[in-house]
Amino acid sequence: MSFPKPLMMAQQIVRSAVREGGVAVDATLGNGHDALFLAKLVGKEGKVYGFDVQEEAITTSNLKVQEAGVECELSFHCRGHEHLAETVQEPVQAVMFNLGYLPRADKAVITTVETTLPALGQACDLLEKGGVISVMCYPGHEGGDVEAQEVLKWASSLPREGWRVIQYGFINAPNNPPFLVAIEKLSA
Repeated sequence: MSFPKPLMMAQQIVRSAVREGGVAVDATLGNGHDALFLAKLVGKEGKVYGFDVQEEAITTSNLKVQEAGVECELSFHCRGHEHLAETVQEPVQAVMFNLGYLPRADKAVITTVETTLPALGQACDLLEKGGVISVMCYPGHEGGDVEAQEVLKWASSLPREGWRVIQYGFINAPNNPPFLVAIEKLSA
């Protein structure tokens, strides 16, 4: 047996919550991998919202979904994830966050506690019962350690009557390995 990597675990958890025809959010588009994954899950009748502060991420994500031939409604926005609730006006089944910076781009442009925590709160409000949030945390880069710790602190404060929260990652790997925080909404 081999343990799945945290990103694979995130996909496994999200896959269990998203139905065909559903609505999902990629809160940090990056290179479009999560957007494509979500587009395949929601299918032709579904919708995927996406957010990123870099135009390059919007272009790359659109192209990735189009090249894969996946049909669904896409609503990608060149703005920070802290504007989630201003844009998404319907219940969602899943929200995926991949924190940190855009690979092969300006490493000075990173997600921060100041934008991520409000976005997580908004994501919780938008989730339908049984919906999930996956947050990939990357403590190995400058600023990432603070953000990861604040995400853990925030997530652990969610009331257990309405939420289930897990942390998943390899604890004996070198260089502050990434880990997953996953949140499930138990009640409406």
